[in-house]
Amino acid sequence: MSKKHNFSAGPCILPQEVFQKSAEAILDFNGSGLSLLEISHRSKDFVAVMDEARAIVKRLMNLGDDYEVLYLGGGASLQFAMVPFNLMKSAGGKAAYLNTGTWSAGAIKEAKKLGTVDVVGSSKEENYSFIPKDYQVGNEYDYFHCTSNNTIYGTQMREFPKVDTLLVCDMSSDIFSRVIDFSQFDIIYAGAQKNMGPAGTTLVVVKKEILGKTGRDIPSMLDYSLHIAKESMYNTPPVFPVYASLLTLQHLENNGGIAAAEVRNEAKAKLIYGEIDRNPLFETFCTIEEDRSLMNVSFKLLDESKKEEFDNAWKAAGITGLNGHRSLGGYRASMYNALPIESVQVLVDVMQNLK
Repeated sequence: MSKKHNFSAGPCILPQEVFQKSAEAILDFNGSGLSLLEISHRSKDFVAVMDEARAIVKRLMNLGDDYEVLYLGGGASLQFAMVPFNLMKSAGGKAAYLNTGTWSAGAIKEAKKLGTVDVVGSSKEENYSFIPKDYQVGNEYDYFHCTSNNTIYGTQMREFPKVDTLLVCDMSSDIFSRVIDFSQFDIIYAGAQKNMGPAGTTLVVVKKEILGKTGRDIPSMLDYSLHIAKESMYNTPPVFPVYASLLTLQHLENNGGIAAAEVRNEAKAKLIYGEIDRNPLFETFCTIEEDRSLMNVSFKLLDESKKEEFDNAWKAAGITGLNGHRSLGGYRASMYNALPIESVQVLVDVMQNLK
């Protein structure tokens, strides 16, 4: 069977080398005669995996020892609660949120259970078709939370605001895809399945000095400080997803790092957006060109009478995962780090041949 052109929004395409090495580890990990799926997470071999998986994140992000790296369970959705538990004051806690899509709305919902939330900017009324920009965040807030990339709506924050409080970012769908000054953030979190590994683990990068100041009694499993003290092994970690994430990050590091990935990602985005802008049959959902996502291109077919023809054509070309999110419709081409530009060209060819 020929390899598909996988535009899935997540779980998503990963490098073929990662699949191969992961498969080998499932059968026999490090020549131990045991599968990666059955070894102890306390074994020397896996402790080495966890140590390197944490270290490589700081290397790629150019962060120092004032940051800690964790691999946790629960997905980014659990971080919607962990962030306010660890940062929002127990008495009179107040946080600022930017509402740019479904996932930021979910984070707002959870934070409201622990304190006051001010939505300082929102594009909800315009169906999340752009990134709000004219807002201020003062020091009356315990922290400011934003989502860097919105997988459903195809929008992305190209720059991040200067705020007079802690800066928290959900980078689930564009982490490691472009060069950023990661030191401007106090907490970064990301579900692995969007760009850096399989589903089952969540990356958290946290500046240590900001913790332990809420006066709040935090449940153990939600306490960053406890997970840090236990070196990301307070409970049994998601062994296989952590290992596959390490392989993915090693592949990234060995192929030019984030800077090289950004060049490839910009080329892919230029190719498909160029066709959408040229072709009168298609249009993006994002209304502001500077807010267009490099990772998720959400677009629609303007002539619905051609839908069946278009759908049959892209499926016949070996393309998969192109359907838009159920809440928005249309189409969505997710172009994570591992997607080759050749796959994007196949999609563009199909679009060009639609008359």
